[in-house]
Amino acid sequence: MKTPRKFTAFTLIELLVVIAIIATLAALVTPAVGNALVQGQLTDTLNNARQITMATQQMSLDSFTAGSGPSWATSDGSTVFGTANDFFAALVSNNYLTVGDLKKLLKGPGLQQFNAATVTGISTNNCAFAIFPTTESTPNDAAFLVTQNWSTSGMVTNASPFGAKGFVLFRKGGDGGKYTRQSDATNTNNFGTNFSATLIK
Repeated sequence: MKTPRKFTAFTLIELLVVIAIIATLAALVTPAVGNALVQGQLTDTLNNARQITMATQQMSLDSFTAGSGPSWATSDGSTVFGTANDFFAALVSNNYLTVGDLKKLLKGPGLQQFNAATVTGISTNNCAFAIFPTTESTPNDAAFLVTQNWSTSGMVTNASPFGAKGFVLFRKGGDGGKYTRQSDATNTNNFGTNFSATLIK
């Protein structure tokens, strides 16, 4: 005569222990994944700042060679552009960037997209960067581009594109970095002579 087969199952305690372990592991992994995502976004934004700076360097060189024209953040080598829209419109109208390229370069987390059919309408809502009032005579170690969430008092918690998670800074000389500490935002050595300048937005 066959003996009946006994079925074993997990007890409620065992299930709760397994669930607790999974929850603990998830809690440990989630911040690391979030930090990796922010680092990737900061790197993309840094690369975008590099492309904008290279286009600006070329515009400035051509203007210097021609003896007139927009140069860095100035409309004629001396008068600072009034808005970021004016500056980016100069890059597009002088064929240093296309509108499609500009749309990609200005994007950032939490930002709206401007109309790709026109450059007009660029503002803090749809532009990752603010511009330092840079001229041809500004030293190369001075800041040129910075993400909109930066201010002289530190990173602005609720500001796009990164809030207090980090910011991107690019200098006139062609170097830059991504920063994640509040102390980096107030370190004047990172910004050179442009630290206290009024940003073009």
